[in-house]
Amino acid sequence: METLYIAGGCLWGVQEFIKHIPGVVQTEAGRANGLTNTTNTAYDGYAECVKTTFDINKISIEDLLHYFFEIIDPYSINKQGNDIGVKYRTGIYSTNPNHLLEVKNCINTIEYSLSHNNKFMKKIAVEVLPLTNFIPSDAEHQDRLTLHPEDYVYCHIPIELLHKYKNEIFNKKS
Repeated sequence: METLYIAGGCLWGVQEFIKHIPGVVQTEAGRANGLTNTTNTAYDGYAECVKTTFDINKISIEDLLHYFFEIIDPYSINKQGNDIGVKYRTGIYSTNPNHLLEVKNCINTIEYSLSHNNKFMKKIAVEVLPLTNFIPSDAEHQDRLTLHPEDYVYCHIPIELLHKYKNEIFNKKS
């Protein structure tokens, strides 16, 4: 099993989306790469993120990154949907330098492809950094949208996109 820490704005929707991707084994809502290493609920420089454990034999880091790009605006800095602030920045964090290299190479390939086709000249703003610290969110934030579907109204990810892979998994089990 491998682990990436994925920040894509409000963690409620990110966790709900990621946990249904085939190959993802477990998710945990939290915050990463803050200025202090404390367990209190302050967001001192932290990014809301989802600790994502996945089976590398079932999903590649590149594929996971492409799924991630479905739910974020990769050019936005410190903002996703109506959520604004440093804690809503986008990022991929890992303790494995090879993961970070692979993510950077994938982002470079995407940027090159888009600029080569004259579609965009913007730089992708997803930070790719070593994980310095991770603090799990309180229990009330774990699997929030599964347990409290009425909170979808606060999510920056369209509901049909949130359920895209959940429905595919459900239909395969039926």
